[in-house]
Order: sequence, then structure tokens, then C-alpha cells
Amino acid sequence: MMEHGTREYQAVWMEGSKLMMIDQRLLPERFEVIELTRASEVGSAIKDMTVRGAPAIGAAAAYGMALAALQGDDLRESAEMLKSQRPTAHDLFYAVDFMVEALKRGEEPAKAASRYANQIVEKCRLIGMNGALLIKDGDRIMTHCNAGALATVDYGTALAPIRVAWRGGKKLFVYVSETRPRLQGMRLTAYELRNEEIPHAIIVDGASGHFMRKGVDLVIVGADRVALNGDFANKIGTFEKAVLAKEMGIPFYVAAPISTFDFNTESGKDIVIEDRDEDEVLMMDGKRIAPAGCSALNPSFDMTPAKYVTGFITEIGVLDPDQITRVKGARI
Repeated sequence: MMEHGTREYQAVWMEGSKLMMIDQRLLPERFEVIELTRASEVGSAIKDMTVRGAPAIGAAAAYGMALAALQGDDLRESAEMLKSQRPTAHDLFYAVDFMVEALKRGEEPAKAASRYANQIVEKCRLIGMNGALLIKDGDRIMTHCNAGALATVDYGTALAPIRVAWRGGKKLFVYVSETRPRLQGMRLTAYELRNEEIPHAIIVDGASGHFMRKGVDLVIVGADRVALNGDFANKIGTFEKAVLAKEMGIPFYVAAPISTFDFNTESGKDIVIEDRDEDEVLMMDGKRIAPAGCSALNPSFDMTPAKYVTGFITEIGVLDPDQITRVKGARI
């Protein structure tokens, strides 16, 4: 849960026939909840990153399919529209397919979507329990991007073990890489850690190697899609951290529910990497910061080969990359 004022919030939830979500584009400066009533609005919210993080995108898409059913929209068209918004996050595709099957069976739309979201929350809780066992008292942990409650409806993936360890009395410190260009680490991960009073410091992305050399005990990141061979896609900049961690002998863990595992994608070379608008790099707060006439390349994700992964922290335990093929049936 995210605390604001005297109330606790999830990243997305349903109230009657409306989908409610925290507008993550505005944090940490402003905390606003928006109301959506059409699947098309949900698609736009996924595209413009009002909601982001693979599990939270999946939950939003499930609710979007519920809204489509309640509004009498064409379900096939709605499903394709939602899937088209962001190509890399596997949870988006998995959630839409989950809802298509649930609606075919005649399930009540809002209840089916809430069931999906609630089970994702439970899986993230278990990720926290399993991952906390890897954290020792006094550990210094590095993260990248935001894989907390905001990205997953509740608990988080990469942040879930940190939360559980901290609440269990372990002393720890978190290095929060800023995550250019949208700064989800600085804006969102630090926001969540501050709310729970977990010791942390924001670092620029390029300082990761510097602080690893000074002393990082483990790295925990999230994932947007995991291929069958253990290659995975996550926010741009993850690959560098993984290579550095391997070079320095630092354990590198990926926290993700099984819904993020794409068993139809053989390896990372088959993962589609989303390219976003160059203005995310060239502009900041509506002001151009790059020289006039310069262009930018802006991949939203990179692919990290399985050989750099120490283990995948999932709801069913910590898996070695070569164990992924054994868990095909561990789905919602």
C-alpha cells in the first residue's frame, strides 16, 4: 500500500464502474488519483505512463477489459488496442488474454479483473518473503528504476524483499539509481522508500560502478519480460549494472512474478524493445536541455543475458535461469 495523508492506496483499483489509478507522472510533486471509465482511456494511460511497471500495467489492462465489457465495446478490438500500447511488458499481454478467457466463461467483468489484480498482489507478497531471505542484516542493496508498489499494484517486486527485510528488523541501505530519462528511480523508488523511512540515497546512473566498488552486497531489479532461457528485459541501464555486478562478484537478482515469464519467447534476441519519443531525452519539465538541432535515441528497455543473473526471485521461490522451463504451469 502507498500512504498519502491518512489513507492507503494501491496503484490501481476499481470502484463501481470506474477504474481508479494514481497518476505516476506527477509524483513526487503532486499526488492525484484519476478516474477512467473506458478501455480507450486505460490504453492512453498505459501508453503515456500514467500507470507503469509490468505487473501494474497488467492489472490496469485487466480492468480495461472489464470496462470494455461493461460498456459493451467490442472485446476483440479492445484487447488488441490494449496490447498495442507498449510492446515489451509481458504482463500486459498475459492480463488481456486472462480476461478474454474469463469473459468467455461468463465471469463478471469487474470481479474477474479484481481477481487478477489481487493474485498479482499476493504473488508480490510472496516475492517479498522469498527475497528477504537473501538479505542479511547490514546489507547495502542497489536498485534500478521503480519496481515497488507503484509498479505492481502493491508490495512491489524488487522492493518487496527490501520491505519485508526492513519490517523484519534487518538494518539495510539502498542505493537508488535515478533512471534516466524519466527518473523513475529518483521520483518513485525514493518516494516509496522515504514513505517507509528505509535508509537510502539517490545516485546518478553512471555512479553505479563507483558505489559497487565501495561496497554493494547485492543488486535487485525488476523485469518487464523474461525469456525461456533466462534472458530478460528491464528498464534501460539494467544491462550495465548486471555486467558490473558479475565482474565484481556481486549477486544480481531479478524479482518478478511468473506472469512476467514469456514461455513463447526463446531468448532475449526475440524480445521487442520499445523505443519512446526522443523528447523524453531532449526535454526536461517542458524545457529543451539539448542543443538545438540534436536528435536522441531513446530505448525504454535493454536486454540482459541470463549468464549475468544469480537468480530469479518469484512467488514460488528463487530460481536459477536454467530452472525456468520447469515452471511453465505456475500461472494464475
